[in-house]
Amino acid sequence: MESGSTRVNTIHWELFDKEKVMKISEIRLQYEKGSLNEQIVGDEPLVFFEKWLQESINAKVMEPTAMVLSTCDSNGRPASRVVLLKGLSENSLHFYTNYLSPKGNHIELNNQVALLFFWPELERQVRFVGVATKISENESDEYFNSRPVESRVGAVISPQSRVISNRSELETAYKQMIDSREVESIQRPEHWGGYAVSITEAEFWQGRPGRLHDRIRFRSENNKWIKERLAP
Repeated sequence: MESGSTRVNTIHWELFDKEKVMKISEIRLQYEKGSLNEQIVGDEPLVFFEKWLQESINAKVMEPTAMVLSTCDSNGRPASRVVLLKGLSENSLHFYTNYLSPKGNHIELNNQVALLFFWPELERQVRFVGVATKISENESDEYFNSRPVESRVGAVISPQSRVISNRSELETAYKQMIDSREVESIQRPEHWGGYAVSITEAEFWQGRPGRLHDRIRFRSENNKWIKERLAP
């Protein structure tokens, strides 16, 4: 007799349209919008990243500051989610979140993280590896206070990633705070703030014809950047 999990897997597989699955595997794109070499990227990865980021903004890429953040839990299981880049400094990228969320808990246990930007309209990808640390409370306050009031309310009332009974629970709490007299003076909650990811590795990817993509990697060694070309 089959186990329950085996039966479920069998039933789900029978629901697949095999012809459609085959069509997915046949999807092909020809990358031909640009090229990349060691001279173009220069010697400072975040300086070049800023250039590419500005080009993605100018090209009206959808969500140019969206980046996939990957962390690991105490068992080494990875988790990824999209967050938004909200600042750049000399050697770090900044984002903001709920410190009590899974990603916050993961970073508390292991602050080695990975970031990924993908700009398909420009056929470009950027990967970062680095160390995440909390930014100062003053910086977090400054950014929190710059947000629209609706976003500030959302950060206060949402127990991010926790199980809730239904949507109306959130909507009721949101409306109560929006309608309150204190709404304009909302303070940043202690469990919400920013992280700075100090970069130890960066890779720039430019799609090329024939899948011979350009990949230039920077890695930190003895406080210096080592620049290398990688095979696609």
